[in-house]
This record gives sequence, structure tokens and C-alpha cells, in this order.
Amino acid sequence: MEAITQFCEHYMNPLVLVFTVLNLLSMGLQVNIPKVLKKLSHIKIVLLILFWGWVVGPALGYLIIYTLPMAEPFANVILLTSLAPCAPFLPLVVDKAKGEVDFAGALIPLAALGTVIFMPLMAPYMITGISISAMALAKPLIITILIPLLIGAILKTYAEQLADKLFGPVKKLAGLSTLLTVIFCLIIYTDEMIETAGSFALLSMTIFMVVLGALAYQFGFGLQQSERSVMSLGLGTRNIAAVFAAVLAIPDGDPRMMAMVVMWTLWSVVLALVFARFFGKQADQLTS
Repeated sequence: MEAITQFCEHYMNPLVLVFTVLNLLSMGLQVNIPKVLKKLSHIKIVLLILFWGWVVGPALGYLIIYTLPMAEPFANVILLTSLAPCAPFLPLVVDKAKGEVDFAGALIPLAALGTVIFMPLMAPYMITGISISAMALAKPLIITILIPLLIGAILKTYAEQLADKLFGPVKKLAGLSTLLTVIFCLIIYTDEMIETAGSFALLSMTIFMVVLGALAYQFGFGLQQSERSVMSLGLGTRNIAAVFAAVLAIPDGDPRMMAMVVMWTLWSVVLALVFARFFGKQADQLTS
């Protein structure tokens, strides 16, 4: 077992890099730039995404960590994750929620761009007990988040047939890399994950996702139900790929941080599917 653990530790960082790049490339291959720009020409949509993503999100994160007593590494993950909305699996749950695909296509790149900009600027001031510069945090986010997303979007816009051919294999490889990343983390961080029991870690991330998702859906400020469901799923879930990259960029990071990120990855899928099913039923009621 020790040999397996050492193997996983040795290849963990390259695997996370592959996982992050493939997931963001997969997202990008679904983004049509003209459609995105047309959707984002509505300033209300942009302001709502920015408001829920980087005003309400971080504020809710602070409220949770000051309400629930938890170890500093877990609190830091809450704050770090509060700056990274929109999970890579958003298109999948949007389909189940019967949400507007074009709205999701606009939310994905704006959320990714906002994460690359705001996380390096805000995280060094929000997170305690960790010394990291904005540039050190921005570099891996630009390389692993922004560039793959941009490459995918350019291919989708200007070489759509090629993008469509690439999407299937890239999506499968992204899913495989995600599965391997989770398995490697479970092997490496089993003790740290067990340690989270009774620490309010799982409760805190549940509260964050449910409350932010519910608020974004309930207060749509004039958005249609199909748009509000996408907003809720996008802002309630988190870009765990970006959080992985950020945690790995922290010098001598506490392993409990990575353990909580793994838990967040698994649990967010479950909650997102529950929310998507609810939104799908809401959509059916409106059309019946």
C-alpha cells in the first residue's frame, strides 16, 4: 500500500494539471464566441454574474467560517472556493435542468475569466496563515484555466467541425482524468478526509452551495426560469479545477485543504444533480 501511495504522490501534480486543462478545454469546445458576446451585451446579465460570483459568494464564505467553528485549512478552502464559481460539469446539469444553453455558454467563460482575475487579487487578502502573491496564484490559473478555455472557444467558433470531432474524445479523457484525480486523492488524503468528520467541513460546503444556488434562483431580477436555473447551477457549483490549481500553487499547503477540495468535488456533483432535477420539474410545470 505504501508503494501505491508513493506512486500517487509522485504523479499527483501532473495528473491535476491534465485534469484541469482537459476539463477547461472541454468547456471551451462548447463555447461559441459570437453567441457569448451577444448574450453578454446585456449588461444586466454581466452585473448579476459578477454580483453573485464575487460579492455575495465571498460574503457568504466569510459568514459561514465565522458562524461554524472549523480548522483554518478548511476555512481557507471555503474562502478560496467562494472565488471560483461554475463547475466544469455545468453543461451536463443544465441539460437535465432544461435550462437555456446559450445562457450557460455565456456564464462559463465569464465565470472562468472572473476567477482568473478576482481569485489572485482577493485570495491573498482573504485567506489567513498562507503567504502567496497574486502573481504566483494568477500564473497557474492563466495557464490551466484561461488558455485551454480560450483555445477551445476559438476552435468552436472558427473551426466548428473540428471542435465537434474533438469534443467527444476530450470529454471522455476529461472524465477519466477527473476519476483518476479523485482516486489518487482518496489514496493520498484518506487520513485527512477522515479527520474532517465532526469538523463542520461537509456542512459548511453544503450550506454554501445550497444557499448561494437558492438565492441566485429566487432573486433572478427579471431573468426567465430557464436562465435562473442556469444561474443557480453555475453560481451554486464551483470550478474545482481552478481550486485544485490554486491549492497546489500554495507553498507548503496543508494536506487537509486538498482533502476538502476532493470532498467538495464529489458532493457538488450530488447536489447539482438534485437541484437540476428540481429545476427540470419547474420547467415542465411552466410549459404544461
